[in-house]
Amino acid sequence: MLALFHLSPVLLVTAMLVVLRRPPVHAAIAGTLLVMVLWLVGAADTWRLGSLVAAAQDTAVLFASTAFVIVPGLAFVIFIERMGVNLAFSQWVRSLGLGRGDQVVFIVLGLAPLLEAMTGFGVSLIATVPLLLSLFDRRVALRIALAGMAIMPWGTLGLASVIGASLAQLDAAALAATSALTSAPVFLALGAMALYLAEVRTLREWMVLGAGWLVFVGVLYSSSRGLGPEVAGVAAGLVSAAVVLASGLWRLHNHGGTRGARQWPRQAWPYLVLITSIVALKALWAITGWQNLWVVQGAQVTWKPLASPGVALILVLVGLGFHARSAPSLPGPGTRIGTALLARAKRPLLTIFFFLAMSQLMVKAGFLAGLMQLLTGLAPSTASLLVALLGGLSGYMTGSNVGGNAIFMPAIAMLPEYGRLLLAAVQNSAAGHAALGSLSIVMLILGLARTSTSEEGELVRFGFALVCLNTALVALAAGLLSVWLG
Repeated sequence: MLALFHLSPVLLVTAMLVVLRRPPVHAAIAGTLLVMVLWLVGAADTWRLGSLVAAAQDTAVLFASTAFVIVPGLAFVIFIERMGVNLAFSQWVRSLGLGRGDQVVFIVLGLAPLLEAMTGFGVSLIATVPLLLSLFDRRVALRIALAGMAIMPWGTLGLASVIGASLAQLDAAALAATSALTSAPVFLALGAMALYLAEVRTLREWMVLGAGWLVFVGVLYSSSRGLGPEVAGVAAGLVSAAVVLASGLWRLHNHGGTRGARQWPRQAWPYLVLITSIVALKALWAITGWQNLWVVQGAQVTWKPLASPGVALILVLVGLGFHARSAPSLPGPGTRIGTALLARAKRPLLTIFFFLAMSQLMVKAGFLAGLMQLLTGLAPSTASLLVALLGGLSGYMTGSNVGGNAIFMPAIAMLPEYGRLLLAAVQNSAAGHAALGSLSIVMLILGLARTSTSEEGELVRFGFALVCLNTALVALAAGLLSVWLG
């Protein structure tokens, strides 16, 4: 009962989002205020100024590390939208003449994860929704778009994994790699669902899905281990897309059907520059260790700004700014970009800030102690199931993997070291897949496709069913891993 009382801020947030249908930023503010009130009236640990200062310090550090990626990331998104990059991608894919199954797997396990991993914020939908609408029946296209979106929880250059690792006091590369394993069944199930929706029945194209899935999981795991979460999702999407594309084009070549295929779109150069910049900076960090020259220290969390993918984004933005000045058809980096950036960044940043503040106040005030005791008293498989449910709930209600991790990852940090990594990966995966099937993503798809009221209701229900399926699959993967690890 005490644990339930201490979780009342989370329950309030859930009620405001699910029952009252309030915006996430309003729910986050209400949850933060409730924590403060309960703490001040003595419902948790004794109120201390030092604990409040520690909560403020860690909130500021975590928010700064998040904003340092989100703000330049959104500016990058604005530039590529106005340059028509994703439209060029769509036209290029249509020109390849791939078979129905190859097209689905290429988009769902390749193009969509690749674009979302680089940018986040549902940017991949700007390319995939018009493309899918041109390839498939409208009802099928919208569902495939949502399934492809929910596959990739490594958006915004792995930001949620980095923040989650900091909150859980774990190594970011280890958390991302383990999350690749807990998410593996989701990748396969959603890919299979997309093929089924597209009415693909030939054995060869289902074998292409299996091969693409193995490549995707393998590259995601190895890249997370070797390069870190910042580029893992990009590498997985890129390699999987290349494998599926090579398989499809080889088949077309044998039948003499590749003559009309167009070259890689030149407008996509900002993506290539971003990938190159991230990899080059990673190599520089490994050789020189210069990222350690600047360390921002909070009470319990640290941040290395020079190791952030925000550095690569800023460098690319500088190049895009010069390009915009020299290209009369593009808007310059002046007031219009600033206004658009403020409009887009304000709401997600405020939402994440208050969710981070709520989580840090709950940690410093002892609100999560009851949840921690509950988890430590459960068998590993049962604990994994509970964390998967909490992760799915947090991701779906916040619409953000970072926001979802901010709520429950601090509780996982209090658990014994043994088993903590797996539970943190379950939280990371469940929150990520749920956030990408949340109402905010569904609304983005509906806006891009200009849907009717009946289509809106159907897609919302389909998205919720995807979230439930993904959460169950993550829990299943965690149970199998806990048995395997002994």
